[in-house]
Amino acid sequence: MKKIGFLSFGHWTPSPQSQTRSASDALLQSIELAVATEELGADGAYFRVHHFARQLASPFPLLAAAGARTSRIELGTAVIDMRYENPLYMAEDAGAADLIAGGRLQLGISRGSPEQVVDGFRYFGHVPAEGSDDAEMAREHTRVFLEVIQGEGFAQPNPRPMFPNPPGLLRIEPHSPGLRDRIWWGAGTRKTAVWTAEQGMNLMSSTLLTEDTGVPFHQLQAEQIQRFRDAWKAAGHEREPRVSVSRSVFPIVSEQDRAYFGHETHSQDQVGFLDGGNARFGKTYAGEPEQLVKELADDEAVAAADTLLLTVPNQLGVDYNAHLLDSVVRYVAPELGWR
Repeated sequence: MKKIGFLSFGHWTPSPQSQTRSASDALLQSIELAVATEELGADGAYFRVHHFARQLASPFPLLAAAGARTSRIELGTAVIDMRYENPLYMAEDAGAADLIAGGRLQLGISRGSPEQVVDGFRYFGHVPAEGSDDAEMAREHTRVFLEVIQGEGFAQPNPRPMFPNPPGLLRIEPHSPGLRDRIWWGAGTRKTAVWTAEQGMNLMSSTLLTEDTGVPFHQLQAEQIQRFRDAWKAAGHEREPRVSVSRSVFPIVSEQDRAYFGHETHSQDQVGFLDGGNARFGKTYAGEPEQLVKELADDEAVAAADTLLLTVPNQLGVDYNAHLLDSVVRYVAPELGWR
């Protein structure tokens, strides 16, 4: 394990039990947690994207703001639902946010998960082509996005422009060099992981897989990672790929920790039904730091990945989540080879 970051869904609710009661709270607290993460010495701040929900959406203003407030950590998404995206407009936003952050963006993208509304992407003006479906549309949006962020010109210039043009075809601006190598695909199956490698994207794998073979979650995910690496090698890509996995990890080092997460100390994998098929969900890791070190050392997928994203309960507030991250980087991560 080389890098550790947090992953926030950015929930908010007006409930008095929540420390995050509005969209403003969710956004501003996300920035503050990114700053705290850098101060703690961790490596990344990642944000989930959901539409039509009281959660974080439109990630690029948030990424740009966090980029302006930090100087070292990676800033990313896990993941952007490509069914909703205009790939050229997204390329402009991503280029601008990456330049503000000094080339620190790590953008996780995907076909997306079940959403709050039926075919929500249609309200954004995106309709699958005849004979296609929303998953194929997401991949087509991705193809265009990956193509245009490479910085090659493709648009015919106006012969009488308002401002002088450089010679040749024009590209999307602003262009951020190197961003293409920092795009990740959130893969929910072993087959999709192979496709991800063939496209030359890094692999993101979360706390669930939309398939089940009967083996423990971490072993199924480790197999997914190995298939990704094998496909990457077969494709002949020159650079080394990156792989992240997400985990819910709660070291219990105080009575407050015990009150919040003591009931999770015997968590197990779960098998359920999601998006039309069986899915396996990974367990929550909660307990004394020494116990967590033993359990995570046996997690084959954590061992196979280079980046661990810790899902955080953002509605408990910035101070408590900074405490959780500090507990992990202080008591758990060093025993697993981090740094």
